[in-house]
Amino acid sequence: MIELRTLNEIDCLARAGAFVHTVLEAARETTKVGTNLLEIDELAHKMISDAKAVSSYFDYHPSFGNSAFGHYICTSINDAVLHGLPFDYALRDGDLVSLDFAASLDGWVGDSAISFIVGTPSPQDVKLIKATETALASAIRIAKPKKRLGDISQAIGDVGRMNGYTANMEFGGHGVGKIMHADPHVPNDGKRGRGYKLRPGLVIAIEPWFMQGTNQIYQDRDGWTLRSKNGKNGAHSEHTIAITDAGARILTL
Repeated sequence: MIELRTLNEIDCLARAGAFVHTVLEAARETTKVGTNLLEIDELAHKMISDAKAVSSYFDYHPSFGNSAFGHYICTSINDAVLHGLPFDYALRDGDLVSLDFAASLDGWVGDSAISFIVGTPSPQDVKLIKATETALASAIRIAKPKKRLGDISQAIGDVGRMNGYTANMEFGGHGVGKIMHADPHVPNDGKRGRGYKLRPGLVIAIEPWFMQGTNQIYQDRDGWTLRSKNGKNGAHSEHTIAITDAGARILTL
C-alpha cells in the first residue's frame, strides 16, 4: 500500500534524512587507503548510538538475504555494487567504494547512498560514479506532481544509456516512511507516462546504480553482497525525496 505523508511527517523524515547524510559524509571524510571496512561499520554504529537512532540494517532479514544483515552500513567495493556486507578488508589505492546507509530517528527512516574512490581514481570509475549522480539528479528534477513513476525510471535509464550502461531491473528505489522498504517500487528504467501518478506527500528513495559492461549480478557467498557478473566495477547513488506541490524535496541533505 502506498502511503502519503503530511507536511509534519515529511519534516520528521527530513530530520532522519539529515542524520543519514551526516553519517555518510563522516564516513566519506574518514575513509582512505588503509581504512578497514569494519572501521566504517563501527563509525556508523557509534553515530547511531550517539544520536539514539535505530539501525535499519542490523536485524534486517528480507527474502533476498541469507541471514540477518548483522552490521550497520553497506560497504560495496569495486565489483560489489549493492548490499555489501562489511568484512575485514583494508582499502587499497584506487578502490571504488559505495556506502549505503539507512537509519530510523524518532520512528522515521532516512536512506541514502554515495560512491567515491580512495587514492588514485581511474577515468572509467570517475565516469561510472558521475553517471549514477547525473541519473539521480535527472530523476529528482522530474519528480513532481502529475508526473509518473515511469518518468523517473526513464530519466535514470536514459542517462545510463547515454553513458553506455544498462540498468539492472532486479533492485531499484522504493517507498520510505516508518520502514526502510515500502511501496512503490521505483525501477531504474521504464517508460515515460507509465505507472503511479506522483502526488504531494509521496516519499521515495531514488537509487540509480550501474555497472561497467553488464547489467547482470550474482550473490556473493556471504549471502548478501551483490557483485557484477563480469567482475567489473559498479557504483550507486541514492537520495530519499518527498513530492511536494513545488516539486521534489531532497530529505537526505
